[in-house]
Amino acid sequence: VQLVESGGGLVQAGGTVNLSCVASGVTGDRWVVGWFRQVPGKEREGVSCISADFGRPEYADSVKGRFLVSMDNPKKTVYLQMNKLIPEDTGVYYCATRIGSIATLSRRDYDIWGRGTQVTVSA
Repeated sequence: VQLVESGGGLVQAGGTVNLSCVASGVTGDRWVVGWFRQVPGKEREGVSCISADFGRPEYADSVKGRFLVSMDNPKKTVYLQMNKLIPEDTGVYYCATRIGSIATLSRRDYDIWGRGTQVTVSA
């Protein structure tokens, strides 16, 4: 299984960035995906997650009401729409996956990671 993120870039505060995560090698409906972000010197934190068979998107408190996660299971693609961005949203964004039905925001629950995509929000 491989994950490839895309869509990062530089945006002004208040703007929108749309990230995509394409999974290759995943079959069936029992897989979950988490979005994480990391800045230098800090731990990788969970931002959002979703399950292929249950849906049930979850969000970190810091992004609730601003970010929206969705999944196109036939395409094995997960999207993260990030709205009303603030400078604190800056970081490298990773998607991660594992086989299962319960998605979580804990990085320890995932064993396959993409290489990440940089998102920079300017004030």
